[in-house]
Amino acid sequence: MSNVIEIKDITKTYQMGDVQVAALNGVSLEIQQGEMVAITGPSGSGKSTLMNIIGCLDTPTSGAYFLDGVDVSKMSDDEQAGIRNRKIGFVFQQFNLLPRTPALDQVELPMVYAGVTDRQTRARVALQAVGLGDRVHHRPNELSGGQQQRVAIARALVNNPSIILADEPTGNLDSKSGVEIMNIFKSLNREQGLTVILVTHDPGVAAQAQRAIRVRDGQIVAE
Repeated sequence: MSNVIEIKDITKTYQMGDVQVAALNGVSLEIQQGEMVAITGPSGSGKSTLMNIIGCLDTPTSGAYFLDGVDVSKMSDDEQAGIRNRKIGFVFQQFNLLPRTPALDQVELPMVYAGVTDRQTRARVALQAVGLGDRVHHRPNELSGGQQQRVAIARALVNNPSIILADEPTGNLDSKSGVEIMNIFKSLNREQGLTVILVTHDPGVAAQAQRAIRVRDGQIVAE
């Protein structure tokens, strides 16, 4: 298999007043197409900064990041936004759903930005795929936490990304819903061949990935 992600000696430094804070310090990492990988570490370890760089939400201070063989670390904000919309589906701990918007409209949103025309059909298919075909007109306050996270996963899938990037995706869920959500990720990885990257502090979630990468003090300390 080929590398979908290749990170070479990346650093990320933030200026906090008069002090420079190194969030990442010489990180190198390869993730192959179709892998399911967990990135773990305590708060402040640098795992969220690494996730933001992988997701083209931030750029490194130095080093290179190749996504499908293209160096995206030097791209402009607009170019990175285009990459995000085409290649990466995001799932967050807080679901990030609009409070008064039905599930179908929530899932259509990424396609609006991408200029897709058959949005409603594709949104229905995505919701069906996560087991919410009978909830397309329900608003977030009419859905359980697990169902809201399913809407978020359908929204992440609807532009047919090659990578799913999930930040603490079970963090706000009860254990039963957490198991169901993890089963969806494993199915997407196993049956559809998506590359799934989970950022988590939960060892139970990390143990379900094919590979776990531990970050501490801005460096990878174990795989």
